Order: sequence, then structure tokens, then C-alpha cells
Amino acid sequence: MTGTVTTTPTSPADPTAPAAPAADAGRPAPDTAPAALRPLTEWPRLTSAIPRDPEVEARVAEILGQLTLEEKVGQMIQPELAELTPEDVREYRIGSALNGAGIWPGGKRHASVADWVDTVDGFWSAAEEAWRDRPFRIPFMWATDAVHGHNNVHGATVFPHNIGLGATGDPDLVRRIGVATGREVAATGMDWIFAPTVTTPRDRRWGRYYEGYGEDPTVVHAYGRAMVEGLQGDVESLRADGKVLATLKHWIADGGTEHGADRGTARASEDVLRNIHAQGFLAGIEAGAQSVMVSFSSWENPANYDHTPGRAEPYNDKVHGSRYLITDVLKDALGFDGIVISDWDAHAEVAGCSAGDAGYAVNAGLDVLMVAGREAWQSVHRSTVRYVREGVIPMARIDDAVTRVLRVKMRAGLWDKPRPRERALTRSGAGVVGSAEHRALSREAARKSLVLLKNDSGLLPLSRTARVLVTGSAADDLSKQCGGWTLTWQGDDVDHADLPEGATVADAVRAVVGADRCVVDPALEHADPAGFDVALVVLGEDAYAEMRGTLKPWRSLGYADLKQSYARDLEVLRRLDTAGLPAVSVFLTGRPLYCTEEINLSAAFVVAWLPGPYGQGVTDVLFAPEPGAPAHDFQGRLPSSWPRTRDSAAVNRVPPHLPDYRVPPEETAPEGRYTPLFPVGHGLSLRDTAPATGTLPVDLPPEAPPAPPVDGPLRVLDAAGTPYRLKVGGHNTWSRVDVPLTGPMRCTIVRSDPAPAPEGTGLSLRFLGNPAFFYAESPTGAPADLRGHLAAGGHVRFLARVIEPPTHALFLACHDDYPAQPGVDLAPLLRQAPPGEWTRVSVPLTELAAAGMDLRHVDVPFMLYTEGTALLEIADIGWRTP
Repeated sequence: MTGTVTTTPTSPADPTAPAAPAADAGRPAPDTAPAALRPLTEWPRLTSAIPRDPEVEARVAEILGQLTLEEKVGQMIQPELAELTPEDVREYRIGSALNGAGIWPGGKRHASVADWVDTVDGFWSAAEEAWRDRPFRIPFMWATDAVHGHNNVHGATVFPHNIGLGATGDPDLVRRIGVATGREVAATGMDWIFAPTVTTPRDRRWGRYYEGYGEDPTVVHAYGRAMVEGLQGDVESLRADGKVLATLKHWIADGGTEHGADRGTARASEDVLRNIHAQGFLAGIEAGAQSVMVSFSSWENPANYDHTPGRAEPYNDKVHGSRYLITDVLKDALGFDGIVISDWDAHAEVAGCSAGDAGYAVNAGLDVLMVAGREAWQSVHRSTVRYVREGVIPMARIDDAVTRVLRVKMRAGLWDKPRPRERALTRSGAGVVGSAEHRALSREAARKSLVLLKNDSGLLPLSRTARVLVTGSAADDLSKQCGGWTLTWQGDDVDHADLPEGATVADAVRAVVGADRCVVDPALEHADPAGFDVALVVLGEDAYAEMRGTLKPWRSLGYADLKQSYARDLEVLRRLDTAGLPAVSVFLTGRPLYCTEEINLSAAFVVAWLPGPYGQGVTDVLFAPEPGAPAHDFQGRLPSSWPRTRDSAAVNRVPPHLPDYRVPPEETAPEGRYTPLFPVGHGLSLRDTAPATGTLPVDLPPEAPPAPPVDGPLRVLDAAGTPYRLKVGGHNTWSRVDVPLTGPMRCTIVRSDPAPAPEGTGLSLRFLGNPAFFYAESPTGAPADLRGHLAAGGHVRFLARVIEPPTHALFLACHDDYPAQPGVDLAPLLRQAPPGEWTRVSVPLTELAAAGMDLRHVDVPFMLYTEGTALLEIADIGWRTP
């Protein structure tokens, strides 16, 4: 639905629907409210807080003039820890490296601060040796993802994710978090972080929604600036110990793609791009951000031209290949003079490029190429050098890139800083990383981010002497509290051992009321509600990050619709309601979801977002204070509209600074049945005397159509090949890799080879011990309704020959959002199979349906995934009925 809305920030409500509670009734706006934006009709020329320094420019030019072509390209390559050695740094003159999520020194999940410092120091020393015989030196730079604290390091402080910070209404808090994060990163010897994310997320289906501060570009503008100021400081402080280089990401409109698709396509006008999706970048660049990371997404617009027309493969609108957005807009129009860096292997998705060839993307304006695999980054180095010598890439383009790299390193004072292990903060790193002061700051942020949507009868705050039943799937779950990007990529497997100072909400409640007055029963399997004064129901999404967290266009936005485990939370609330026990619901989520029935069944309802591992920040507000202690009120206000219906995925407030705003094709106008249930800025206080919320209107799910009839077996892989695209993905394989039937495939998580089979084409799959999935995907991406196979008693069948049995669970599934939906574990069966002999595996579709798979929308009819090792040969895959 598109249209023009020109009246108010929120369009008129459906007159037949009950009115939503008023936002912040009777309460003045806080002093920290972000300043209003002004509409932009063209790209503004920006003035950075860290301006050009003639002395720096002269030194850069002097060094640049002495570099060979190979050395220049080495400064443009950024491999990751698992695919790089100190010898590589010496040989290729590599300028920087990074550690990906879930990659630790020596593969040690709980690597110490000293381990990290030693690792970074080793690569730094290798770079020093590389330049020993030259009349100059170029310091090495280490980069890391620190998106909510130094989240890849064991023992570091983890902060609430950005969506929660956007709810606090406190840019100064965000600035202080930036300061703390910078100190912890610096204490491990690192120089550069890939944060903040300044996307403006506009579709709740997007799996990275929580990485943005909210749908309101005004909030993103204010908080993006504040975080950069905290991380970097001013010109002088950036050179000092304790500050790190910030990266604004992801340029641009990754939060505005159609259907919220990860790495999808944005079709917004350039005005929308400028006034909504660019606002965080504009503020961050003015604050002095020294790096911008480019988005995996595409922008489909006539302005996004092919800078090298006539090639065999025309430009495919990927931003990584957009000379218009990278060079013409970001560098030339805005005047950004720092580093433009690619995302992980993202150059490979640009038409005409590949994992080992980034030529078109380099010509578009990329300065540093984040290339993971060892063979790939070495190939990119070789091909880039060759392209320059052949005249495909101008030397001026290489010189621009290396000038920016050297400029940023000098601005960061890297020539003046000692080796990492001798820096002031690294010498006291264990006392900085995860310090009590920083944990207290995270607790404060969690407390301030809570948004109160309902508090009927003044139930909150709770008495500290109440008998409390703590229930719900998230009651005692640190991974749900922290979300993705927490020690590992998806963050779904963290526990108290990973977060040694962490406390779940259940832990925090026990500390408040005492263990004798608190019973924790997440599934409500044992406790009798009659024995309690109140139930605290903690419900919420499982942890996820990019890829896994994105909801497909056909999925409901209803919380209880998404997973069977989420539906059980709704059932718990229904049981408590029947028992007459008042419930206080605390919702942990990375995005607004439809949960109206859950709100109706709760006497009080609190949105806690992803508050981090310090559950005390939640109980600080839920419970009355101890005598003499400060009382805390609910400060949080919604940074995004709350959906009224199950399909309100891309419904957002009309930006108040754009009086003639036209709703883009990717969004739905906030009017009629799509009027938000709660608007941006809504949030109650304990002081409010507003009337009870009452029963909110429930949006009933649509009735499913009859299952289509089955007209034969469903072919996946047989003697004739496959009608699907065979791929692997998972741990640090973010650009999913094609699996050929005619030759080998090698990547860091799976190796495949063609294999002879008794009934046609076969594949050998070696899973290497990291989270990995092999799958057959619809070539169009469209799902099929396959419930007819279920009704006909169908099975998923295939031949398997077990060479090395699986060491962990190995799941069969029919979806591609690993492992957001469950599968059927085949490991016990495969371990019992005769070694080296072909075995027929047949799994009834009834088992897959019972596990919670949506057979009405199947775009991946076959998937195997595991986190362990295994060597299997598979063949003759299909869905068959008796």
C-alpha cells in the first residue's frame, strides 16, 4: 500500500477501532529529546569534527609515494583472524585484520584479555618487521565487532542492544556507553570497531532490526552522533589510549529493503534515502566518524548507474558496486574523507565479482576489502594488482584508498602509540574489561530502556515481600536477554559460564524477594499459582543475528505464531488468567511484535527489548526500592510503532520533518487497520493516573485455505540433477556458497564433492565442526504449499552413506532460517547405520509438522544442519507418498 500522508506524525486511527492509550499524557518532553530534523532536498556538504590536518596530509603523501603497487593493495586487504598468520602480514604488507563473531585466539571461547592482547601484539609486530628495511613504517590496525559492548571477548561488559538504547531518550547515556566500550576494546590492544549501526529500520521482519535505534530518523541522528563522540572523542583524544575508531554502518538503506529482506533491495526514492536512511550517517560523519561500512543490500533506482557498462554481466544494484552512492554521494557530495570498508565478503555479491575478484567494487569506491577466506583474500590481492597493471583499475583509485587508510591511522595516533602489550590500558586490561563501573552502566541502560505499555490497577511497583512465581520461556535465559552478537554470532548458546557476572531476570528476582518467596518454573509445569501473590512472566524471542532472525514475507508478525515455544508462553498466560493470579509480563524482543492477546492477559506489560546480562536492571524498576534507596520509574518510550495487526510489518510513523512525505512502496501507510496500537514515543510512568487500558482489539489470524492436491513426488536431487539451488551457509559464511554437482566446493564450514551413488547423482558432505547447513532452495525464492504431501502420508526420503558419524545432533528440516525453527535429529539413526553402506532414510512429514515446521510455505524442501563434524554421502532426495 502506498500513498501520500501530509497531516500529522501519526495518521488518524480507524474510527471503528478502540483508541490506543495516549502517549506520555501530561508529561513534558525530557530535556534530552533529540532536536528536530530539517528536510533535505539535496545531499549536504558536511563538516567533520576531525578536519583535515596539512601535516598529516603531507606525511601521508610522502609514504604513499614510496609504496609499491603490491604494498598499496596490501593496505586495502583485511582478512580475519582464522584465515591469517603473522607471516602473511609480513609477506603481503597487510594493513589490518579483524576477528569475526565467534572467532577467538586459539579457538578458545573463553580466551582471556591477555590472550587477546598477545594475539593482536603478534600481528602488530609482524607488520613492524615487514617495514624494517624501509625508510618508513606503517602500523598495523586491528578491528572487531563491538556492537553492544566488547561482545566477542569473554568477561567484557555487554550492553543493551541499540533498539533498547533508542528507547531511553538519553543520548548522553549512549555517549557514556561509547566511552566504556572504547576503553574495553582498547584494553585488548585493538584500534577499530565496527559500530555504531545507524540504520533506520523500517520493517519488523528484518533480522537486524534491533541493531538500529528505532524507526525515527531523529532518534538515529542523535544517538549515532552520541555513540561516535563516546568512542572517538575529539581530534586530540582520538590519539590517546582508550579511544577507538568508529564505523558507521551499513551504508545505506539496509533497514529499508522490500519485505525486510536481509541483503534485500530498497526501492525508496533518493529523497527518502536522504531524509530517513542517511540521517545517522550525516550525524556520525559530522561527529568525526573515521570509517563507513557498506551495506549488503541493493538500491534499485535510475541514479544508481553501472559505472562500467557493456560488461558480460550488468551491474545488479548492489550498494557495494555503487559508484554513485559510495563515490559520488558519500565521498564527493558529503565530503567523507575516511575509510569506506566492505562488509564480510560482500564484494562477492556484486555482479562481475567473486570471492577472489573485487575489481568492479574497488572501482566503485571501496577502500578496504573485508575478505574472510585465505584463498579468497590472496586471490583478491593478485587480481587487484593485475587489474591496475592492465588499466582496469586506475592507479588514482588505489592511491585514494591507501591515502584514506594512512590518513585514518595517523589521526588515530598509531605511529605514536607503543606496541599493543605496552599500552597503558592493556597493562591493566583485566581491570578495565568488565569492570564494576561498566557493568553498573549497563544495568542503568537496561533500567532506562524499559517501556511500560500497561499497568492496570497500579500493580507496579511490586512489593519486595511479595510471593513471586517467575515463569515464561525467557525467565532464566541469558541468551534471550542478550540477543545476537554475544560472544558468538547468533548468541543463542550463551550461559552463565560465558557471562560470569550475568544475572537472569529470575536470578534478579530471587535477590530481591529472597529464594524462599520466589519459585522459578519457566514452563509452569510444577508450581501451583494459588500459592503466589503475582506471576512475573518473562517471554521473548530466542537470540538471533543476521540471516537467522529475518522473517520471510509470508510469516506472521504475531509472537505466538512464530514458534511453538513462543505459543507456550501465551498458554502460560491463559492458565494464569484462569487461575486468577495477576501477571506482570516482561517482553524480551529485538523488534515490536504483535502480542495483543498477551497484553490483554497481563495486568502489567513491560517491553524490555534485549537488556543484556544484568537482570537487576529490570527488577530495579519492577520492584519498590529498599528503604533509603532511590526509586526508579519507567523512563523508556517506544522508538518504533507497536503493531495493531499480525501483518503490520512495515508500518511506521510519518516523519514529522517531512510535510509532503510519500509512503515508499516498501512500507504501509499508518492508517485504518494499520494504525499503530501504540505510537512512537508512547510509554507510561508509575506516576500516571490514566484509566485502565481495557481489552485491546485482537487481530484474528486468517483461515488457511485447503491443502492443494499432490500430483506426484517432489524431486530434490536424483539422477536428473536438481531443480533447486544447492547451498551451504552458517558460521562466518555470510555469503552463502553454491554447491556444484560436477566439482568440489571448499569453504570454512563444509566441503563437498560429487559422489557416485546407486540411484543417480550424489554428494559427499564433510561438516567441519562449526554451525553449518546444507540446503536445497527454491530458485525463485517463492514458497510452495506442500501440506498435500502431509495429508497424503508423505515422507522425506534420501539415501545416506555414513563415512564418519555425526558428533553432534544433525537435523533434517525444511526451511532456511537455521536454526530458528526446530528440525528432526537424525544423528541417532545415522550412528546406527552400517558404516560405509548406503541406507534409506525416511522421515514422516508428520514428524516435521509436529516439530513446528510450516508446510504451507516451503522454500527449502531439504536441509541438513549440525554444529559438529560428520562425513556423509547423500543421494536420491525427495518427498514421496505411499
